[in-house]
Formats: sequence, structure tokens, C-alpha cells
Amino acid sequence: MDFFKSIPTHIDYVGQAKAEKLYRAIITLFSIVGFIWGYIVQQFSQSVYILGAGFILAAILTVPPWPMYRRNSLNWQNPRNTEEKSTG
Repeated sequence: MDFFKSIPTHIDYVGQAKAEKLYRAIITLFSIVGFIWGYIVQQFSQSVYILGAGFILAAILTVPPWPMYRRNSLNWQNPRNTEEKSTG
């Protein structure tokens, strides 16, 4: 069980933007290719298969928190001391 806790599950904001751009590019490319191929062979199912392959590829490349999405770590502020009483 400790193995699963050691897997990083976060990505930074720059990584999120990269993942979204990559996802959109893959889906757009596969949809255009799928439409053209489906038009050439006159089979709508071929278009759906190609688009489905694009979705699977995009999910594999963008859903897991790959190290390329975690290069810009966030600098968090130190927690405040809660023992001090605030006057106000």
C-alpha cells in the first residue's frame, strides 16, 4: 500500500496548460484525419474508430501526472502560527 502513496498525483499550472494544449491538438488532429479517411472510404465507422483512438492516446498522454507536467513546482507559503490570538 505504501507504493501507491509514493506515486505523485499532482501537476503544476504550467503542466496543466501543456496537457490541455496537447489534448486539444491530438483530438483535433485525429478528428480531421478521421473525417477525411471516413469520407474517402465512405465509412462513418472508420471515422469513429480513428477518433476513439485519438481519445485513448490523448488520455494516456494527459491524464497521468507524467514528470513533464511537474517541472515547475509551486512555492507554498509557510503556515501561520495559530497559537497567537488575533485582536480585531
